[in-house]
This record gives sequence, C-alpha cells and structure tokens, in this order.
Amino acid sequence: MSDKKTLLLVDGSSYLYRAFFAGGETMSTTLPDGTVQKTGAIRIIINMMQKLLKDVPCTYAACVFDAKGPTFRDALYPEYKAQRSPMPDDLRSQIAPIHEVVRLMGWPVLDVPGVEADDVIGTLAVAAARQGIDVVISSGDKDLAQLVNEHISIIDTMSGKVRDLAGVEAEFGVPARLMLDYQMLVGDTVDNVPGVHKVGPKTAVKLLQEYGSVDALVARAGEVKGAVGENLRKAIDWLPTSRQLLTIKTDCDLNGWVPGMPALDAIRIGQPQTAPLMAFCDTYGFKGLARTLAGDAPAAAPVVAMPGQSGDLFADHSASPVAEAAQHRPVVYDTIFNWTDFDHWLQRLLKAELVALDTETTSLDEMRAEIVGISFSVQPGEAAYIPLAHAGPDAPAQLPRDEVLARLKPWLEDGKRHKLGQHVKYDRHVFANHGIEVQGYVHDTMLQSYVLEVHKP
Repeated sequence: MSDKKTLLLVDGSSYLYRAFFAGGETMSTTLPDGTVQKTGAIRIIINMMQKLLKDVPCTYAACVFDAKGPTFRDALYPEYKAQRSPMPDDLRSQIAPIHEVVRLMGWPVLDVPGVEADDVIGTLAVAAARQGIDVVISSGDKDLAQLVNEHISIIDTMSGKVRDLAGVEAEFGVPARLMLDYQMLVGDTVDNVPGVHKVGPKTAVKLLQEYGSVDALVARAGEVKGAVGENLRKAIDWLPTSRQLLTIKTDCDLNGWVPGMPALDAIRIGQPQTAPLMAFCDTYGFKGLARTLAGDAPAAAPVVAMPGQSGDLFADHSASPVAEAAQHRPVVYDTIFNWTDFDHWLQRLLKAELVALDTETTSLDEMRAEIVGISFSVQPGEAAYIPLAHAGPDAPAQLPRDEVLARLKPWLEDGKRHKLGQHVKYDRHVFANHGIEVQGYVHDTMLQSYVLEVHKP
C-alpha cells in the first residue's frame, strides 16, 4: 500500500454561491424556535463534501472560506469586486450552519481575516507541494489554475472537470505556468479586474504563443500591429497592478490558524462526530441525510423504465440494481454559467439514454410563459440547471437565452433522444413559445402519477 500523502483543499466560498443557485434558494425548514431557515445550500455542500472524501482519500484537508472585511487588493484597487451585489440574505443565513456541519464532518475550517480564500489555498497548496505532498483543490474558480503543477491539480465536483497540467492547457490553450499572464490579458470580469481592451481568450493565446509571456510582450509592444497593439500599449501602465491583483499569494502567514506551518498536522482530516451530526440533521430536517451520515442506506430511489421496457408501475423496485446503486451515489448538481460547462453537459445529453427535462418559467399560463431556466438530469443524483433570465440585484451573469435555446434545439427536436417530463403538455407549449417543437418524450410523471393514484378516493 502506498504511503503517499494528499492534501485536499475545498474552495468553500466558490461553492457557497454555486450551491445556493443550484437549489439553495428554494429549500427550507422550520427550526425548533419557529424560525424559517433556508437549507438548500447546506444540504448540497454536505453532499459535495461526502463525495469528495470518497473520491479523494486524504491525510490533510481544509475547507476555506473568505472572511469578512477588506484585503490588500481592496486598498490597491478600490474597484476590486465593486460590481458585485451584496450576498443574498437567504445565503448569508446558511453560512454559520455550513461551517458548523463541515466541522462536525471532520473537516478543518479556515476563514482568515484580511486574507482571501484563494490566497489561503495557494499558501497551503505550495507549502504541501514543496514537501512532496500531492494537493487536490476542489473549486470551479479558474483563477486557481495558475497554481497547477506536477503536485497540484484542481477538480470541480459539480461538473466533474479536472484541471491538471494537461487539463489546463487543453481548456485554455496555454500551460498552467502562463495562466496568470493569460488572465492579465483577458481580465477577470468576476472580480472586476480589467484586461487589455478587446483582447479575448483567442487573442491572448496567440500573443502568448508568439511572445512567450506578458513581460516579453510588453518589452516588444511596439511590434504588435493594429488595434491589439494600440490597446496593449495603452494598458502597459496598468499591467503591474493587474499582476498584483490577479496573483494568488503563496506566502501568507497562517501560523495563527494552522499552527506549526509548514507542517500540516494541524489540518489532518478528522473523524465525523456522529451524535452531534445526527442532532444537526434533526434540527435542519435532513432525515434521509442523517441515515447516510450514520452509515445506513437511504430509501431507494424510484426506477423509471427505459425506452423499450414496459416497466411495472405497481412493482417494488427497491431491490433493483439501479435502485441499489442510487442508494450509494452522492447527489451532485451543477449550475451552468459558461459555455465550457454548457458544452460538457450537452455532450452528456447526447450520450444519455433518457434525460429528465424541466423548465422554470415566468407564468403558470403556458400561453404567456417564457423560459427563465432549464434543468435536466442524465441519471439519478446527477443534474444541471441553466439559469437564463433570472432577474434582480442578486442574479448572477447568465448565458444568453436565445443562443442556449438555439444550441439545444437540435437535441430537443430529435425524436430519437428520449426525454422524461412532469406535465409535458405545459413544457412543450412553453418551448413552442420560443420556436421549439420538442420531440422524444417517453414519460410524463404527472400522467403516470395519475394512473397510480386513480383508484384512491
């Protein structure tokens, strides 16, 4: 057996928002004191942490969150992240319970005042890598790709994407050692850090392939022709500030939070605290999850007959292989905010035998309803949601609805691509409002439910 050690780091701040918009907005429970508490993000993060520990056996671990208050980047550039809306109250109310349950699951939790989560992750990752410890970072944030090397890789639990040395270059077109240079050129709209005007990913890759680095590019800026060259020369004075803002620090003083650094004994993964976990799940209404955390199998998921199978609606499917597998599969949801994730899920749709499809709309009146989001699941416990027209001050940037629908249209209108829906008549009408005639529905759970219940008074 190998004695190789691994450090598993979770970008908790990244997953807070993703979990919230993947379902944390809607789920809630009434606490013993009568308070109504949102619980969706709590539940999704618990599932994610469970899956991580199964997929990535580790000796050391930490779940890292942004602490309240400014950092050096705010002082350096007051516009840094200035465009972001305040955290939704329904998400803020879930942060303390999330910290609590993650600790109860055995994870060290870090939120270091004055230091961004990315910098805490960077410092721990580099310290471990220097000791020959493999590091796995769980995050959907592309900024962390600049840390990737032979010892450090990134996984995105919600999409299944892996960013190792090969994965970074395949995704972005540049090696990981040039990811900071790449970001300096294209900018970071999420953090409100400008790049070189009108330099997008393709142009950035071309420039870095030709000149080798931003420093070399700046030294030879006079050679760059056209509008790109003109915009580059205008940005030369800004680029040093951009480098400071975008560089993930790897030398933060963490001794007050990780005693003994660079040794990592203070963040060894611990054992779950079973009794407090059960009490937590009872308080927040996670009865099925409590059984899972206690080591008991949850109730079997219902099994839907695949196309070509008749299926017995009244049979007990709890002992079927599919149901048995579903008992042990963690629930993983993805929220799609970019074309890379969209393309990944479109390929999954094209390969799936049966896809559960649903819509979020503006009205229950199908004559007037417009689509604001689309969800789909390709197998039990694995689903994605594409927000398309969510409005309000807290709504994140979303993919353009018309383009998403145009890209989905061939799959939606292909009768050989089997689909499952709830109230199919309504959803087909809603899609028709956008010029799409959905074909291939083989199940309508609303009609099947009616058949099951028709004998009851």
